Amino acid sequence: MSLVQPMMVAALLVGGMGVALLGSVKVPLARRLRMDEVRVGGLVSLFGFTLIPVILTAGFLTDLVGRQVVLVGGSALLAASLGVLAWARTYAAALAAVILLSVGWALLINVGNVLTPLAFPGGLAYSTNLANVFFGAGAFFTPLAVALLIRRVPFPLVLTILGALSLAPAALALVVEFAALAAESGPSAAGNQGMATLLSDPVLWLCGFALFFYGPLEASVSAWATTYLGDQGVPEATASGLLSAFWLTFMASRLVTAFSLPPGREPLLILTLALACIGVLAGVVLSRRRALAMALVVAAGAIFGPIFPTLMAILLGHFTPSAHGRSVGMLFAVGGVGWTAIPLLIGARARRAGVQRGFAIAVAAAVGLSGVAVLLCQRQ
Repeated sequence: MSLVQPMMVAALLVGGMGVALLGSVKVPLARRLRMDEVRVGGLVSLFGFTLIPVILTAGFLTDLVGRQVVLVGGSALLAASLGVLAWARTYAAALAAVILLSVGWALLINVGNVLTPLAFPGGLAYSTNLANVFFGAGAFFTPLAVALLIRRVPFPLVLTILGALSLAPAALALVVEFAALAAESGPSAAGNQGMATLLSDPVLWLCGFALFFYGPLEASVSAWATTYLGDQGVPEATASGLLSAFWLTFMASRLVTAFSLPPGREPLLILTLALACIGVLAGVVLSRRRALAMALVVAAGAIFGPIFPTLMAILLGHFTPSAHGRSVGMLFAVGGVGWTAIPLLIGARARRAGVQRGFAIAVAAAVGLSGVAVLLCQRQ
């Protein structure tokens, strides 16, 4: 049992690495395979499109096949995907690797969220926010590690090293007593749900639509922050540093929330942060001052950080542990549609009117998030 937390920390770090990986290696990969930007974009899009159905399937596997099998399988598939990508010589092989990467990541993320309350005992908001600090650290340090390694060793070896690290959660999972972990699962408020009951539960849909509107906010700021800052006259190096500051405040706010949010205040916190999202993103659209633009990007990190893990706390607290895998899968399936579609709208608007005006669509998404948060507060 003493290995549960190390196993989960490893799984969360690897999960964070997985979400940041393609962005970190796309330049050397494109050079190696002689890909243009359209094909690079195809790889990134394939990861997201594959994820939506796969993570829903992962939820069924977590609940019905077993958490240990899913965690080991996800870790192994993620490692295998990096091995295929490391030695890929054609675009078709790279596509196959990305599909494997998406499947492995979906399995790992689904079971990781389910196991979070057991690995970090305490209030659910404490557990989910603390766990997501480790996930954020994996995403934050992956580009730095890849940039460091790529200057010292060949590209295939870089991915092989990362693939070997991806096996750490599987190795630890093989010696953890999952039967004892299942026995620790406590009762939950909503009883013993089947899939039909899950789909008719309004809390599941409210959480899903909250992620539908929130996901694009995080994706849009992380994708276009440096471009936005450059348009405001911020030097490239400073803009990159401010993007790092965005992620650091993002993780810090999760850590603060883990140790300070009183139980039962999760919906109110999401509503408060959603309203703050409207303010900060409206500032992005309307600002004409460079200093204000820089401050808004950093402030966005502090505001965005606790939203997803606190939403996850509401979801896990509402359903029984036996339905956690499917409920998490549904959350990501519904949220993934917005996460994929709304940034495309922002990008289309940005091409016509500039990145700053494109963020007006993000403001509309923040308004949608606020509306869903009001409904969550009413159900408390």
